[in-house]
Order: sequence, then structure tokens, then C-alpha cells
Amino acid sequence: MISLKKILCPVDHSECSYLALKYAISLALKDEAKLYLMHVIDSRLYDTEIYKFSPYKLNEADMSKIHEDLIESLPEGTTDVLKVETIVVKGIPFHEIINAATEINADIIVIGTHGRTGLSHMMIGSVVEKVVRKAPCPVLTVRMPTPVPSIN
Repeated sequence: MISLKKILCPVDHSECSYLALKYAISLALKDEAKLYLMHVIDSRLYDTEIYKFSPYKLNEADMSKIHEDLIESLPEGTTDVLKVETIVVKGIPFHEIINAATEINADIIVIGTHGRTGLSHMMIGSVVEKVVRKAPCPVLTVRMPTPVPSIN
């Protein structure tokens, strides 16, 4: 039987990342594993020429708020029964997720996927796909359920 001790769950505050978080919490509770919540600030959005002279710069207060938001995304009482640590970094999301998994020696990454296909997938690229291909550990991808069309 596989026993998980360290679970990494990237959270971008999308609906699918919260669904993945539910899976991560469930796995952590089952094995009494430590849960690492991670948020990556995409440096490609802020390191362009447009933002170089922007008054918006991430400071310690901003980073602290992001840590707090990660903890607040947990269901009430979760931190009473689980060890939870937050990780907030600036960089390229897939690269930072892989680095964090390696650094903490994660047993599994639990990550939500939007399930984009076609042009949007080609234009945006898939963070999840890159994580799955390059991760140093198993990756559980959690996709939003597709609604069943009604027959009316």
C-alpha cells in the first residue's frame, strides 16, 4: 500500500483548483500527510515592458496576503487536523511547481485542469500537461465534471 507523506496542491483560485484541493485534502486526511498549498505568480505577466514602470510591484504585504488567501481557501477546521504549509513564488507556473515538488520531495502533486483543447490549448499552453510530463513524482489531475445536457 502506498502511503503519502507530502502532497503538493497548486491553487490558482479557479473552480477546478478548488476541486483539486478537495481531493488533496481527502488524500492528506487518509494518510495523515502534510499538505503544501502553492500559488505561482506568473512572472510573464509582470516582467513585460508594459509593467516594468508600473506602480504595482509585489511587496511583503502582498505576499503575506496571498499566503493568507491560500489558508482561507481551506474548509474551516482543516488546519486543526492537517499540517498545512503555503508556498508562494513568482515565476513560470509549471517550472515552479516542478521545482517545489522536487524541493519538498513531494509524494504526489494534485492539480486541477481546465481541460482546454484546440486553439486555446495551443495559445495558452497547458501548465498541467507540462507538470505531468516533467514532475519528479506522480500527478493526479482533477478535471471539472462536464455538465450532462438535458433532454427537454
